[in-house]
Amino acid sequence: MIEAVMIQSLCPISPPMNLPPLESSPAEPELKPLPKDKLWHVGTLTYTVGGLVVLFAWLLWGDFACSLKDRSVPSIFQLLLKKYGASDMINGLLIGSLPGLVAMVLCPIISCKSDRHRGRWGRRIPFIMIATPIAVLAMVGLAFSPTIGAHLDRLMGGHSFGLNPSILFSFGLFWTLFEFASLTAGSVTVGLINDVVPQAVIGRFYGMFRALSLVAGMIFNFWMMGKAETYFMWIFLGTAALYGCGFTVMCLKVKEGQYPPPPPTEPGSFGAAGALIAVKTYFKECFGNSYLLCYFVTMALAGMAFIPVNLFSVFFAKSIDMSMDIFGKCIALTYLISLGLSYPIGALSDRFHPLRVGLAAQGLYFVLTLVGGLLIKDVWSLAICLVLHGVLSGTWLTATASLGQRLLPREKFGQLYSAAGIVGSLCGITVGPAMGLFLEYTYHVYRYTYLASSAITLIAILWGLGLYRKFLAMGGPDHYVPPIL
Repeated sequence: MIEAVMIQSLCPISPPMNLPPLESSPAEPELKPLPKDKLWHVGTLTYTVGGLVVLFAWLLWGDFACSLKDRSVPSIFQLLLKKYGASDMINGLLIGSLPGLVAMVLCPIISCKSDRHRGRWGRRIPFIMIATPIAVLAMVGLAFSPTIGAHLDRLMGGHSFGLNPSILFSFGLFWTLFEFASLTAGSVTVGLINDVVPQAVIGRFYGMFRALSLVAGMIFNFWMMGKAETYFMWIFLGTAALYGCGFTVMCLKVKEGQYPPPPPTEPGSFGAAGALIAVKTYFKECFGNSYLLCYFVTMALAGMAFIPVNLFSVFFAKSIDMSMDIFGKCIALTYLISLGLSYPIGALSDRFHPLRVGLAAQGLYFVLTLVGGLLIKDVWSLAICLVLHGVLSGTWLTATASLGQRLLPREKFGQLYSAAGIVGSLCGITVGPAMGLFLEYTYHVYRYTYLASSAITLIAILWGLGLYRKFLAMGGPDHYVPPIL
């Protein structure tokens, strides 16, 4: 396991009472090289450079397995939906809205439970360990959904809606289970990273995090995307095995520190009345602060901006006769370019602040999607815009990956991160179906997805500038103090 180095034995001149407490929000550090004798602190954990490298290795191994799942399963699922006759509306509901609905209900509960949990394995890892086998089971179910759907069709006989609807029902059932497990593990993993990675290097960590995700995307899109419709069962099964092993090993090797006791449970907090009190407290703490609300909306709008293009890019490619092999290689090229940019962008976020770097990326993305929506006419113009879309949206994701850790109070990070997810879900669940209906109304002119992304990006930039003004008023990069809840 990753062992936190005890400060008493390694640095006797720095007594434990001088360590920053777990719940503090240290001033934003300057970007510096990692000296060999440097000690890195987060809560009760202390790392040497070697310990930090080992920590990163296990977390990034888990991230690679997770990223291969995230890069492959939704793309194959989209292709299979189209193969078995799903409409753009159904595609928008299952891939665009369903994850948001699940996240809106599930993530706040899981995140708050995780914040308050204390146990032998920490407060985050037990939740990840429960969700991991569920995700594996869901991917196995997706692999065999055509077979399950065919059996269901035969069992229902004359009451069946047909072979393809039965297969789509099976896909939808296991996709819901897959999203349930993936969102649970994902939301808690963000909290785990916040708890075990020192804030001084978290931007660089997310740069490497992003790099591994891109490598996983390159592997899938370059070698597997062209074969996904034929060999989807084996890809699902292989991804399930890798994800199950990767996340389990990460949980066994990463060690959480010690946490202060959670706030005491108030009298009368059990039963229906207690649940109502808990919900009211949650919404008051999360949404009663205008600054936090501005942060939630800014992140939600930025995430919404990528949905129209991402959700229908496969269908856009098919509509202009771009082969899935060429499509996959375009995505792989996107990841290759982004791979070279990931660590520098993480370092820039550490030096100049993720909010600033994110706003710059959004400005470039707005120009690209506006031009793309007006000019895409053929395979090669789509290929160019597809690559640039991936690079710029990825730049924003990498730049702002550590923004929550920089802006949100540490003591209730999981709770507030889940609140951001609620706002993001409320904003995002309508985009997929609405875009699907619009495309069906306009006879599938998929070029309009770029114009939709451009319009949402402009709104997101305006909100982001408002958040930046509030951020400066609260101390800015050098003296920022998060709000007290």
